[in-house]
This record gives sequence, structure tokens and C-alpha cells, in this order.
Amino acid sequence: MDFTKKLLITAMASTMLVGCTVPGSHLDIDGKNVVKVSEEQKNNISEQVNVYPLTASTVSTLKAPRVTSKENPALDAEVARYQYHIGPGDILNVTIWDHPELTIPAGSYRSSTEAGNWVHSDGTIFYPYIGLVNVEGKTVTEVRDEMATRLKKFIESPQVDVNVAAFRSQKAYITGEVNAPGQQPVTNVPMTILDAVNKAGGLAEDADWRNVTLTRNGVEDSLSLYALMQRGDLTQNRLLRPGDIIHIPRNDAQKVFVMGEVNNPQLIKIDRAGMSLTEALSTVGGINELEADATGIFVIRGNKSQSTKSQTLANIYQLNIKDASALVIGTEFELQPYDIVYVTAAPISRWNRVVRQLLPTITGFNELTEGALRIRNWP
Repeated sequence: MDFTKKLLITAMASTMLVGCTVPGSHLDIDGKNVVKVSEEQKNNISEQVNVYPLTASTVSTLKAPRVTSKENPALDAEVARYQYHIGPGDILNVTIWDHPELTIPAGSYRSSTEAGNWVHSDGTIFYPYIGLVNVEGKTVTEVRDEMATRLKKFIESPQVDVNVAAFRSQKAYITGEVNAPGQQPVTNVPMTILDAVNKAGGLAEDADWRNVTLTRNGVEDSLSLYALMQRGDLTQNRLLRPGDIIHIPRNDAQKVFVMGEVNNPQLIKIDRAGMSLTEALSTVGGINELEADATGIFVIRGNKSQSTKSQTLANIYQLNIKDASALVIGTEFELQPYDIVYVTAAPISRWNRVVRQLLPTITGFNELTEGALRIRNWP
């Protein structure tokens, strides 16, 4: 077979391959409204991206400040002067010493809650001789002093004691990823966020303890239970007030994407202790030693704040592990939610892929050539 015939066969094989239907889905944009993008918009992405090589000297400057143990004197002072203020629904227990008929008029076998004085919706209680007493918003000390003053008209030197038998008027709420979410009564014992979490059975397995919110009077305050419970940063603690809502979200947003030339590309979640770049690579089975470019391990971190046009679109951090000891640097680089870890392919790997795509055509050409030669040499 001469060269012209071989060329013709090659052309026919190429035409046949082009005309073949490729299996799989396809989205055709013909007939659809395609938004035009200028060449400047296409090409200016490189101007909005910063690349930072990760080295032993630079990785320390990129680390977030370490959370350390801190005192909270403001909270200590607030707890020291804390007093409970009575509200509607509470039950008060009033004792008049040497006057048992006033103390438990319904009998000595009833509990304090059953025999106590219910604070009505108008904030008052009724007591013999003195009638209605306005107790809403007052402390037990203030109520005791007022009742003692008013009883002097009927009892000589009355000795009055007042305490709250049941706390029902004021509540705080803890929601989200705790083992027993729900309402918790505000009592005469000051309750902090840490107390509330412990009373709720502690954190659930999927809790995101770094991004806790405290909502008070419609205003949200972001807190970190990681800093409080793991690092002893007491400035993250708060004294709870009636109506406060503590919400501990799920860790669904604590995820990173590992893609490219790794052994098992996947989405992985950052655990409670955090996750370094080296840990992420280990979780996906490491890089593909045969096809990965060890100099091309990148962490792509989008810029979440886009308030001005001058801000960068993303920051890219490059780790070169051609020397495997550089993985130590990766252990010092903490990943953040929605980071993309991308491992590029080595140039030889890209060439091998091109060859693999051409192999069916080359094989088909060889078979056609061999067949034509057999036909030509057929006796």
C-alpha cells in the first residue's frame, strides 16, 4: 500500500472518530441567552489573585493568632452583684416568724410551691392584712422590707423572710447542637453560657463550637466555645439574662474541598481541633505520586469580603513538597472553611493523558494498515 492510500485511510479513521457519538450528558448553549464577557474581564482574573509561597519563614506570618487563656474581671464583677428580679408566674414563699397561721395557712403538709404565693400577671401577690403587694421587678430583699413595713400596723416587730419557691417567669434558651436543647430557667443563681451548655448535656458530635451566637434583644454576638472551653479564654463567656438565645450551629459549613491529583478527591469536614494542610492531604490518601506535580500543591482561599473593587478575588498559597520534609510546613498551615486544596498534574502526566486519548485512533490506524497489507498480499 503506498503513502497516498495510508493517508486516505488515516483521514477516513479520523472522520469516523469525529462523527461518533460520545456517551454522556451534554448541555448545548445554542439558542440560549449567553451573557457577553469582554476580553478584559476574561483576562483580568490574574490581577485579582495573590499567590503566597508557603515556606518555613512565611507560614508563621500566615497563622491566625493563637488563642490564649484570659481572665474576665467584668464577668466576675457582674456575677458578684447579680440579683434575681421577681416576675409574673414565680411563686414566693413568705415566712412570718412566730405566726404560723400566716406562714402556711393551708396546712403544714403542703410543699412551699403548693402553699406559696403566686405572682399574678399584673405583678402582684395577695397577703393577709396588707392585701395586694406589687412584687414584679423587685428583689426578695425589697419585697421583704416592704411587707415588714406594712405588717407593723398589725404585728409588733414582724420578722419577715421572703424567698422564691419556684422560678417560672424568666428563661434563657439554648438551641442547636447540644444534647438537650431547650429552655433553662433564670434563677437566683447566676448562669453563664458555660453553665447553660453543661446543663444542656454538653456539645453534640456535629457541633460547630467556633461559631456560637448569643442573641440578646435582637442583637447577635459571635462567640467561640473552642476558645472558652479548650483554651480558657474567659472573655468568651457571658452572664445570661432573661430572653437570651444561645445557638450552636452544625459543622456543615466547616468543610474544605480536596481536588486534583490526589488518591481520593473528596469533600472533608474540619473537626473540632481544626485541620492543617498536611492533615487534609493525609485524609484523602496523599498525592498521586505517579501523576502529581509535587511543586504544585495549592490552597485557594476566596476573599469573603468584597466591599471594594480593589480587593482581591482570592489568595492562593503554594506548597512545594518536592522535598517531603516540607510537609512539616503544611502542618503549620491551618485550613479555613471553603478552602480548595488543589494538586496539579505533572507535565509528563498531561502528556501521557494526551497519548491515552490518541491511542484508540493510533490503534485503529494500525489495524486498518495491517488489514490493507493482508488484502494486498493475499495470493
